[in-house]
Amino acid sequence: MRAFFRSIGEVALLAAQAIWEGLIPPYGSNLVVAQIQSMGVSSLLLTVVAGLFAGMVVALQGAHELERFGATLYIGPTVARSIVREAAPVMTALLVGGRVGAGITAELGAMTVTEQVDALRAIGVSAVKFLVVPRLLAGLLVFPLLTIVANVVGVLGGLVIAVFQLHIDSRLFWNTVLDLTTFRDYLSGVGKSVAFGFLVTLAGCYKGLTFTGGSTELGHATTATVVAIGSAVLIADFLLTQLFFVV
Repeated sequence: MRAFFRSIGEVALLAAQAIWEGLIPPYGSNLVVAQIQSMGVSSLLLTVVAGLFAGMVVALQGAHELERFGATLYIGPTVARSIVREAAPVMTALLVGGRVGAGITAELGAMTVTEQVDALRAIGVSAVKFLVVPRLLAGLLVFPLLTIVANVVGVLGGLVIAVFQLHIDSRLFWNTVLDLTTFRDYLSGVGKSVAFGFLVTLAGCYKGLTFTGGSTELGHATTATVVAIGSAVLIADFLLTQLFFVV
């Protein structure tokens, strides 16, 4: 228990230091762009495939339930609200977050073991400013953008099922989506993705900077990062969902 709460405190201190370092110049925009490329562009295909099939699965499940009440025509808003409020942000955070977090842990862990992080400190460069802040900023930008992509693709996947399997007119599908979904639905999902992006990158950076050991231990550390990210995302999703419903 002491180790757990010590880790929580260290993560909080790292987050506070990263926020402070991110507010003062220099800002290192080139490093942020490089991280956006590494996190976002390389994860785009994964997001599209996962979003497409998630939308199709939600449409199939939703149609099965709505058919009991003779409300199959409302499959459009059912898919849209399920995707944009929960499925897209959580799915993106778990799939892309696991990949991104493990990659950050492996990269920073290798730098820590080879004393590159100590070398940065020796020449007067802040390791948090140079290594953590660009990744956090990239995560805050990449995860909402990938969530928006997953939203669009997921709804299109629901449209495919609605048109070709349920034989619902595409115009009726889009009209019900536009009429029965609100801006708040989309905002809640994108808002969650911002928090998820921060948690994912922070967890990866913390595990990488505090890593000690060899190549075998590095594999265990990346696995632990994925587990920590999954737990943090699900807990944060519950808390944020409660918050959005109250507000």
